[in-house]
Amino acid sequence: MMPFSPKPRMNLTQSLAALPKAHKLVLADVELCPDLSGALHIPELNALIIADLHLEQGSSLARRGIRVPPYDTSITLKHLERVIKQFTPKRLVFLGDSFHDDEGEARLEDEHLHCLQKISNAHECFWISGNHDPRPPQSIAGHAADRVMLGPLMLRHEPAALNTAEFEISGHLHPGCSVTHRGRRLSAKCFVADQRRLIMPAFGAYTGAFSVFSNAFDGLFEHEKTHVWMMGTSNVHRFQFSKLG
Repeated sequence: MMPFSPKPRMNLTQSLAALPKAHKLVLADVELCPDLSGALHIPELNALIIADLHLEQGSSLARRGIRVPPYDTSITLKHLERVIKQFTPKRLVFLGDSFHDDEGEARLEDEHLHCLQKISNAHECFWISGNHDPRPPQSIAGHAADRVMLGPLMLRHEPAALNTAEFEISGHLHPGCSVTHRGRRLSAKCFVADQRRLIMPAFGAYTGAFSVFSNAFDGLFEHEKTHVWMMGTSNVHRFQFSKLG
């Protein structure tokens, strides 16, 4: 699978800003609002969905001898606080891999733990288990689950086979895409969805993205009915799958 950079290169920002603006999407007759932050707002259900925070990714990499600046948790939590303040949801659903490994919670600095406790105490929080963090948080309030049914929508970490009447929102695959615009190839994180399934981009500060053309996405979408919502610098931009580079 080909990795993407977490953000578009700086010399492409003006081109991204010139692309068409976002369109809302509908799944199971529920209006979903993909946000530039990488979060998904569901006004009808008063919910905010977050995928793949990967908190303490920097410290996890450091333990394996890969030295990166240890700021990912701080950046990600500030980003999370801003988007919560923007939408003021009643419910928060974290789609798994909230921590980069199963010991990530224990490595949190006190201020970061207190930030998460403040958030979880102020909202109805659901912590879905991921492949990186199969155990639920121990010091942070909320409901632990393998999956959550929110209205008509099934929320889980990894996309799964859908039954006839099922509609799914998941994370795990960190989708990204590229388009060619005015002779330039632009790459960024994205939401990807057809009429049955939505896969969200990773929210974490150090998480990149994988091409929606990679093998990991094989068989998950009906391409003729699929769109991506690409995260630009000031807008989310909607493209048909067939228009991707």
